[in-house]
Amino acid sequence: MGTRRTGGWKVRNQAIAGLRSLVATLGLLAGVCLSAPAAQAQVLPKPLTDADFHDFDPKLAEIGRLLFYDPILSGNGNISCGTCHHHDLASGDGLALGVGEGGTGIGAKRTTGQGADLIEKRVPRNAPALFNLGARDISVLFHDGRLSVDDIFGNGFNSPAEEYLPLGLKGILAAQALFPLTSETEMAGNPEENKIAGAAYDRIDYVWPLLVERVRGIPAYLELFRGADASIAAAGDLSIVHIANALGDFMNSEWRSTDSAFDRSLAGDGSAMSPPARAGMELFFGKAGCASCHSGPLLSDQGFHALALPHFGPGRTRRFDPYVRDVGRMAESDRLEDAYRFRTPMLRNVALTGPWGHNGAYATLEGIVRHHLDPIASLEAWTPDMVLLPADARFERVDFIALDDSRERARLKARVDIAPVMLSDAEVSQLVSFLNALTGSAKGRLGRPPAVPSGLPVD
Repeated sequence: MGTRRTGGWKVRNQAIAGLRSLVATLGLLAGVCLSAPAAQAQVLPKPLTDADFHDFDPKLAEIGRLLFYDPILSGNGNISCGTCHHHDLASGDGLALGVGEGGTGIGAKRTTGQGADLIEKRVPRNAPALFNLGARDISVLFHDGRLSVDDIFGNGFNSPAEEYLPLGLKGILAAQALFPLTSETEMAGNPEENKIAGAAYDRIDYVWPLLVERVRGIPAYLELFRGADASIAAAGDLSIVHIANALGDFMNSEWRSTDSAFDRSLAGDGSAMSPPARAGMELFFGKAGCASCHSGPLLSDQGFHALALPHFGPGRTRRFDPYVRDVGRMAESDRLEDAYRFRTPMLRNVALTGPWGHNGAYATLEGIVRHHLDPIASLEAWTPDMVLLPADARFERVDFIALDDSRERARLKARVDIAPVMLSDAEVSQLVSFLNALTGSAKGRLGRPPAVPSGLPVD
């Protein structure tokens, strides 16, 4: 009886194993992955296709490409959107915390400026990559979600501009494009240097007509806009909405990445990913728990989570904060439970878009992976030499004040939304292999223009 029962179970288990192997193979094609234990079965996302993205106007996108790299949209005419979201740097800047208006160069060679052009502080947060931001599923942007699709102000968006955001914006990407133009540290500059920066201090929407006036004064831009929009007959017809929509259509169409090994695997190519990457995928959607936040076709729940990333730099400090810090989503929601929560990033091309974290705290992909696996231990082990910041003695004296504050560290550790997960070094390596398998198209559809209509230098 015992022998027969053992044999029966053995035959049964072999049959189940064979069935599960078949189901796993078929399930991969249908968008389902089964990890070894049945309790860890996870649904894989569907492949990304062009149908998942908003439509765009090719003529507007071409204008947006020029405007994106044209310093004419900055207060002092010395920085463009492309400076910090460059084609050569996978739509980022390669720095933990950016160097905005006043700096020179791009990427690791960017300096904090010279003489009267010295920047006054670092950009408080990491410049996010722009891949797949034109997806229809995206309804919130920025690390703290301060821009979202919401008609609370009657213009379709909940934003820092509130009721002053203009009507007619094509989508959230067009709305997003307007805000770096008003930021003193990013593109506007100091109020003592130009009237655009001064206008931002009066009211945020006072900036945009001044920039429109500049663009109107360049015949080549007027010609291009007339060719794209029949309603623009004279210079006075051009508005900030046209400029924002062009920038939005460019970003929507330029950095789509849907052809990674992972995407090809989802579409049915069983050989697209290496064995280590496939093992990492099973960990990602199973034991490691990554997919609890990095879910759906975009590998992001578009939500906000606290990870106890070490704080440094100027922070996005509120008026009443006693010292520099960054409380993340709470600064926008005014809810204590949102303290230190930041938006879940999407992961296509993540291996190309370091440093990683909302403040670029980790210079290696393995570093940010290990932080997710044990946030508190990683916070305690983190040291300033692990971050890439452009040298400047003025800032180096104060960059890590908040990190050294025991009370602020205690608050960070008290707000963690993920539990530790024990993985071996081999499993961490497999996870990193999977993240590398998310690398696809990165060069952009149109690329960086060699020149812009203003005649200003292109970074």
